[in-house]
Amino acid sequence: MAISTSLKGLRAVVTGSNSGIGLGVARELARAGAQVVLNSFTDTPEDHALAEEIASTHGVSARYIKADMSRPDECRALIEQAGGCDILVNNAGIQHVARIEEFPPEKWDAVIAINLSSAFHTTAAALPGMRAKGWGRIINVASAHGLTASPFKSAYVAAKHGIVGLTKTTALEVAGEGITANAICPGYVLTPIVENQIPDQMKTHGMDRETVIREVMLARQPSKEFATVEQVGGTAVFLCTAPADQITGTTISLDGGWTAL
Repeated sequence: MAISTSLKGLRAVVTGSNSGIGLGVARELARAGAQVVLNSFTDTPEDHALAEEIASTHGVSARYIKADMSRPDECRALIEQAGGCDILVNNAGIQHVARIEEFPPEKWDAVIAINLSSAFHTTAAALPGMRAKGWGRIINVASAHGLTASPFKSAYVAAKHGIVGLTKTTALEVAGEGITANAICPGYVLTPIVENQIPDQMKTHGMDRETVIREVMLARQPSKEFATVEQVGGTAVFLCTAPADQITGTTISLDGGWTAL
């Protein structure tokens, strides 16, 4: 018997979703029938147009809500303005690279606030509604850097390890209540930001596109292939379906073997 992957009637909030992984996840959730709420810290016609495009393409309700994920009050207000949610995808994130002794304190604070603390605040706001319904899915977009480390990324690695820990604690607190919490840990994903980095890397290393991808950008990814936003989104959809009911408190890696090394 076929197992349904329909998410019709469920509301999903995806933070940091006006581009890249977040937008890809939102599109895949909408494709499966979920109502989606997009989010970022901007509030432009293009942001709202993305929601309109998703609604039109997939025949679902979709809207955009501005909220700055560095601000605890706005994180919690996002869930309230969305009318609660059945599916919460904590995806918002930023990056800064520097040696620890040269890492600007304000950059550390920003990375921790957006990449880690925001997920705590949105989860805290979403859980009462999920508990009242007896069903919910919390999906935290972590990283291969939530399971391993790289130099010069102290704040990002600390935040992503923290997200994995938060995921486990959340899962234990809601066990037996019809709510699951899991972390997706992608390696390098082909997003517009990454795509735009390729020409500069080609110039810097004097390599063609395929070589710079394989030998430089994906040096730590054994498959030598990028993950895609659709693959991350499809994994999120799977975690919302019945076969995943007993998957909770764990990490799912989409890293081409990176963390197997």
